[in-house]
Amino acid sequence: MKPFCFADGQIIESKNAIIHPMDLGIIRGYGIFDFFRSVNYKPLFLDHYLDRFMSSAEKTFLPMPYSREDLKQIISDLTDKNDMEQGGFRMVLSGGLSDNHFSPADGKLFIFPEELLFPSEEKYNNGIKLLSLEYVRPIAEIKTTNYALAVWDSIRWKKEGAEDVLYHLNGQVSESSRSNFYIVKDGVLITPDQNILLGITRKHVLQLADKVEIRPLSMEETLAADEAFISSTTKVLLPVTQIDDHTIGTGKPGPITLDILEKFRALEKQMTSSKVL
Repeated sequence: MKPFCFADGQIIESKNAIIHPMDLGIIRGYGIFDFFRSVNYKPLFLDHYLDRFMSSAEKTFLPMPYSREDLKQIISDLTDKNDMEQGGFRMVLSGGLSDNHFSPADGKLFIFPEELLFPSEEKYNNGIKLLSLEYVRPIAEIKTTNYALAVWDSIRWKKEGAEDVLYHLNGQVSESSRSNFYIVKDGVLITPDQNILLGITRKHVLQLADKVEIRPLSMEETLAADEAFISSTTKVLLPVTQIDDHTIGTGKPGPITLDILEKFRALEKQMTSSKVL
């Protein structure tokens, strides 16, 4: 975490940020967040992330006390205060102090600049393993702070040498715990259309691919894929070469996966080539 954050309506030292223990974010796990990267002092795809964050607030009935321009100014000020050449920004809006300890209330906004840890180069070169898990995230289209199952289940992943999980229900694949999921079959990129978060990285990945299908995706199709990968803000695009004990394709990152990754990195470089916010 960087030295300065936004809390209580002002920029303060991050170590002094506090939340009331009776906030719904604590006692009910109710709140929203979003996370974006900053490269060369410039937030990447900021307007898209603000769109989603403000939409999440509206859909969860949490009042947003700041306008889009307010948020942009706060982020700019935090960038300067922390000399934030690169890293991540975590925006959190808590569920608030509720009179009945249950209904959404006026939440508390935090914006935390953070250091970023990317996956190792080995994972990009060799791919990763996912473990299948029968589950669909509650209100999956909203980026809520409720990751209880994933945090609990992550102990299993580590024991089995996996990077993450692949959620599925009734034979249909949805997403990973913190990433969108894709397969490639016969040159076509296929990604699920239901029970998913509409990822910002996903939005741009779909624009970079030549042939795309956005539709229900079965587990049977997934295991028969030529290639597979996940995408997220912090992983960008990470090849998947194994699901449970099943090898995907050749067991190595595929050419279409690597081509999209290269195109995305070129797009990122183009968008962050100047220091102007």
